[in-house]
Amino acid sequence: MKTVKSLLSETKQKLRQNNDETWSIDADLLVMRALGLTRIQLVTHDNDEVEETQAAELEKLLEKRLSNMPMQYILGSCEFMGLEFKVNENVLIPRPDTEVLVEEVLKYKPYSALDIGTGSGAIAVSLAHYGAKSVTACDISDKALETAKENAALNNVDVFFVKSDLFENISGKFDAIVSNPPYIRKNVIPTLTPQVRDYEPILALDGGIDGLDFYRKIIKKAHGFLNHGGLLAFEIGYDQGEAVSALMRENGYEDVKVIKDLAGLDRVVTGKESGADVFGN
Repeated sequence: MKTVKSLLSETKQKLRQNNDETWSIDADLLVMRALGLTRIQLVTHDNDEVEETQAAELEKLLEKRLSNMPMQYILGSCEFMGLEFKVNENVLIPRPDTEVLVEEVLKYKPYSALDIGTGSGAIAVSLAHYGAKSVTACDISDKALETAKENAALNNVDVFFVKSDLFENISGKFDAIVSNPPYIRKNVIPTLTPQVRDYEPILALDGGIDGLDFYRKIIKKAHGFLNHGGLLAFEIGYDQGEAVSALMRENGYEDVKVIKDLAGLDRVVTGKESGADVFGN
């Protein structure tokens, strides 16, 4: 029978040969999941023999990774804003870049917030966890909403979820409207890495011919759902800062700003509805 050590070594070799850039840590995580070990046990129990059922489970997980399935989908969860989120192929995997968007919105301490296209619920749940008192989140996908509801329960926060195509079924007004909409140009999608192109939902990626379809729709309609002085905040692609900020100014938003991520790339655009500032700034 194989030992933990030998099985781990074989797994690392196969992933490395498959050009997995994170082959070492991926192998650790796959073996830990299949064998039910902690990271410390991976070292302290390296000479333990592995049962055939465990080896077979590892083989199943490894095959998924060798087919370029993202590790987050294989493991079924990921970390975002210091919280744990369940993820599956019905939702985009939350990215660290999106934390810039959440942190920017939280600076304003909004009482009420609306998250459009919530997906896994990462933005909405994080806003609720870190201070927003009333959070509504919408998505057009039933399966995405199921996952988002699970994540709200997992993190013990109250979020009101609505099935809605953008503002279609939304009522009321909010201090902040936030969205990480689909923003990949249609002709770029076939060139994305297999991990993204073959597994993540196209519905959450395709932003139309120029990548700006959803920005136009949300920017135009958000006026009717923002309190006076309320915040509209988007995640954007690295090359969309100028275009999205121009759209916001053209549509009457004030104090429009482009915020960069840790890599120095444009990542977030914010603007305010005209009128008295609800944040008291």
